Amino acid sequence: MQQFEIADIVSPTHGHDSGTLLFILKLEGGYAWLVDGKHRPLERPKKKNLRHIRRVGRTACPTAEKIRRGEPVTDREIRRALARFASGANEDEGGM
Repeated sequence: MQQFEIADIVSPTHGHDSGTLLFILKLEGGYAWLVDGKHRPLERPKKKNLRHIRRVGRTACPTAEKIRRGEPVTDREIRRALARFASGANEDEGGM
């Protein structure tokens, strides 16, 4: 099984949200709480079994660093960071 960390960018492999990009907000007991800032805002993170997600990459963007440090972030910051990652704007920042 993959090793996951807070602020990893993942994609669910099962369910209606498979193929989307989400940040790991929290890890606990074999589950990850995932957010994308739009369909899954910070107020309603998706609880997903670790076996049902795959890591797409890691990023050193300011939003990911804030999540790792436990600092507050906004849904807008999350959406923008995921959009930049998806467009390849930060390929040199630690993708897989």
